[in-house]
Amino acid sequence: MFLVLLGLPGAGKGTQAAFLTERLGVAHVTTGELFRENIRRGTELGEQARPYVESGRLVPDEITIAMLLKRLEEPDCQRGCLLDGFPRTLAQARALDDALARRGQGIDLAIYLRVSEEELVRRLSGRWNCPTCGAVYHETNAPPKVPGVCDRDGSRLYQREDDRPEVVRRRLEVNMAQLRELLDYYQAQGKLREVDGEQPVEKVREELLSLLATTQER
Repeated sequence: MFLVLLGLPGAGKGTQAAFLTERLGVAHVTTGELFRENIRRGTELGEQARPYVESGRLVPDEITIAMLLKRLEEPDCQRGCLLDGFPRTLAQARALDDALARRGQGIDLAIYLRVSEEELVRRLSGRWNCPTCGAVYHETNAPPKVPGVCDRDGSRLYQREDDRPEVVRRRLEVNMAQLRELLDYYQAQGKLREVDGEQPVEKVREELLSLLATTQER
């Protein structure tokens, strides 16, 4: 089974992907891990991606796609995999379909973890960091005992520029423009399913397993 997990930053894709791949016994493929592994090994593609990764820029589609196609040739992907963070663009989605079609395979399901903008801003902008020990807190999910102060060493907490609400909103707007194209693409193929990502983690898992069971029965 080949699955695509879609959602904006903060939707909980990483948490659910780890659960699903363990339950299904398939590989969990993320673009971040692909980049790190290729850079670590010093592959040709890794060296091409390095300057983009190190400067925080998006790696061009042609490099990302080439890395993914090589990854899909490895033994642990022959039975299928769950793709997390890929495709990120329409060009990547089409290239993926073409590559799988040449192997007589295809994407079985694209699952969208739907979370409102307000909830995503709350999740992403609530993070505070300790400049001394590196501890990370969250205003509602994991608050410090004393507001603004690190539990471990008493340092004054700070918020990264990327975690400020206004910055988070801009980032979500950019991501949503690309995501909307992917949702339309998989919807047109009849492969898109939506799950309410604002539910408790266990409830989201239940719905995901129900979707997969229905797909496997076909």
